[in-house]
Amino acid sequence: MTTNRRKSYVRPLALALMLAAGAASLTACVPLVVGGAAAGSAVVITDRRSSGTQLDDQNIEFKVQSLMRQNFGDTSRINATAYNGRLLLSGDAANEGVKAKATEIARGVQNVKVVYNQLNVGFTRDFSGRTSDTWITSKVKSALLNTKFVPSATIVTTTDANVVYLLGKVTEKESQYAGNAAAGVSGVKRVVKLFEIITRDEAVALSGSEAGDDKNKSEPKAEQTPAPIENGSGNNLTAPAGGSGGVEAMPIR
Repeated sequence: MTTNRRKSYVRPLALALMLAAGAASLTACVPLVVGGAAAGSAVVITDRRSSGTQLDDQNIEFKVQSLMRQNFGDTSRINATAYNGRLLLSGDAANEGVKAKATEIARGVQNVKVVYNQLNVGFTRDFSGRTSDTWITSKVKSALLNTKFVPSATIVTTTDANVVYLLGKVTEKESQYAGNAAAGVSGVKRVVKLFEIITRDEAVALSGSEAGDDKNKSEPKAEQTPAPIENGSGNNLTAPAGGSGGVEAMPIR
């Protein structure tokens, strides 16, 4: 009797373990399709890039950073961030020659449309500085998520030397809201918008809805003074092999 009872417990347990293992193996494949989102296919639905473009951007980042390591080794720290073929280079370059060469290399990578070279020359960010950048990025993402009319799921955010860079497909109004929200985050030195500006009709078509979950978001806080917006041309923004539409830098007062 005891043996039969033990078997009755073991079989359901074994079945549960088999199902869990199968689910895990299927889930492991999802990020390759949807850009690594933990919420299944949410990125495909809310990101204004197609799943194929998201994968292309991931490949651009991987290839560029691999080429940078091959060419410069540990002498420079170069990060690559891509959105819809627009590539941002951030980090540290040993000298002006490395910075120029990095742009040349990046422009040769398949599917790269525009290169924004924001490398700091002769300036090396230490570990504590990089940790601070990561923390600022987290705070900016949270601010964007909780700001009304900001399509946070389609905005890529990265920080280097306390300068926040925003990439994505947004309308002019969304760009303004996102820039002001990021500018109000403590620790941010400057906000640089590398957005691809689209019309509202295009945004609706790409997002698949009129309002999304904006009703649960708050307006930008009134006590936060919006940072002034300047043209990118005056802030060392370069965009070889393409235009610089939607590029704005927002110094913090």
